[in-house]
Amino acid sequence: MTTKLILTHEVTGLGTAGDVVDVKDGYARNFLLPRGLATPWTKGGQRQLDQIRSARSKRAITSLEDAQALRDLLQSKPVVVAERAGESGRLFGAVSSKDVAEGVKSVFDRDIDRRAVEFVAPVRSLGEHKATVRLHEDVVANLLIQVVAAKGSKA
Repeated sequence: MTTKLILTHEVTGLGTAGDVVDVKDGYARNFLLPRGLATPWTKGGQRQLDQIRSARSKRAITSLEDAQALRDLLQSKPVVVAERAGESGRLFGAVSSKDVAEGVKSVFDRDIDRRAVEFVAPVRSLGEHKATVRLHEDVVANLLIQVVAAKGSKA
């Protein structure tokens, strides 16, 4: 059996927020619904879907040219993120997508959606790391992140 759902967040391999999807009952009941990634499809949910789509269209980069220009800007130099670290260079925690979005804002003075940032591997040490930012359906920026020790760290 399948269940019709409206995604409220992006789910890799399934769709983006606002998409109506048919998934197996167990996947809906045990994964998507408890984590708040989706809501059951109803007529009232359809109104919510329209609101999600309008909010996404306001936030999204409208043209392909703007997305490509932003990609070139983001790839021009690394984003510097300062985090607390120990003497061995390991971080206390990890660099989050929010940290990267704030770093992009401080370096390039441009806003990006933190939910569009994806890491190749969790960033838990000082040095250079890679991440991708989905700017548009067809445009992905490869971001270089330079993690440095914050003031007051032992590194």
